[in-house]
Amino acid sequence: MGAVISSSEDESEDNFELSSLESDSDSSSSESESDFLFGSDTSDDETSVNEVEIELEGVLFGMGNPLLDISATVGKGYLEKYNLKANDAILAEDKHLPMYEEIVKMFTVDYIAGGATQNSIKVAQWMLGKPLSTTFVGCIGQDNFGDILKEKAEEVGVRTAYYRQSEIPTGLCAALLCGTDRSLCANLAAANNYKVSHLQEKDNWALVEQASYYYIAGFFLTVSPESIMLVAKHAAQNGKTFMMNLSAPFLSQFFTKPMMEAMPYVDILFGNETEAQAFADKHEFNTKDIGEIAKRIAGLPKVNSTKPRMVVITQGCQSTLIATGPHELSEHQIIPLETSKIVDTNGAGDAFVGGFLALLVKGKPVKECVQAGHFAANLIIQRSGCTFPKECTYE
Repeated sequence: MGAVISSSEDESEDNFELSSLESDSDSSSSESESDFLFGSDTSDDETSVNEVEIELEGVLFGMGNPLLDISATVGKGYLEKYNLKANDAILAEDKHLPMYEEIVKMFTVDYIAGGATQNSIKVAQWMLGKPLSTTFVGCIGQDNFGDILKEKAEEVGVRTAYYRQSEIPTGLCAALLCGTDRSLCANLAAANNYKVSHLQEKDNWALVEQASYYYIAGFFLTVSPESIMLVAKHAAQNGKTFMMNLSAPFLSQFFTKPMMEAMPYVDILFGNETEAQAFADKHEFNTKDIGEIAKRIAGLPKVNSTKPRMVVITQGCQSTLIATGPHELSEHQIIPLETSKIVDTNGAGDAFVGGFLALLVKGKPVKECVQAGHFAANLIIQRSGCTFPKECTYE
């Protein structure tokens, strides 16, 4: 989640020209030249496998809001104690702050390194298999919860480069399981305190330079847009791939200015149908056709016009849509799953992105990236939280 869900910025400053890129053809095929814009057409070339593996270290760089998820099974009475609703997600108020230490003392808890971007980076790392293929940057506290968060992220194989400071405690999210419901209460705390100066430090910037792919969830627009722009410009200047996520409707509505400043640098944009519709409404696209919205977003002005923007929109139990530039749209079927097997859908979008990225950085065609994303999302929603088995069986 982001820092706030409102903005005091004058909305009159949020008027941006949404002209589309020109193209000579219109296509709706599910497999075309665009499959290889960000991947490779030599995915079956066995002679290149070792070379790809060698180049994986540090290939994917993520930056976002790290949270330590504290998961516990509680009774209905405990939810009522803190005025929490079952199957809900809120930002913590002052009355909720004592809860985090309390649940650790009262219940058996599981700790999970969370936050939208970190979830995706973890899933990508898990599917890639080779340790240190991914890097994650964000702000945490110099405290015990920060130590646990670092340990949980690194045990999956993620290389962390957290900005650790002592003024604000580590961001936490209580994930309270009550029956089949899950109530989330997030205290962003240190996650909102990232400083661009940390990114500019020699050792940290070296991690940026090492990477070839960058992923940042839209929530980070509320924290450090300066950091986003530094990475975005580096990617554009060096022919690398910069990716973001719409993340939540309120970001399109209230953080339009930083979002649209970053948009010209975005090579791949992820989101779901609700977030896409919110973006379309804000920019007066005057359509509710999600495919058309995806194409309109893909056609927005772009710094590197030689590489058309790709917009990937998931739609829950419906097909995933991918627009490549303003005229090409493809549809990709999800993996069917019985409703009775669904445990928790909260991490589905993050997991999809992680699976997609895992194959993208290995140079696979877009069609295969989507299949990997669907695999990851399908697996995650059958578990509580954004968690996965020790070994990845995806081939």
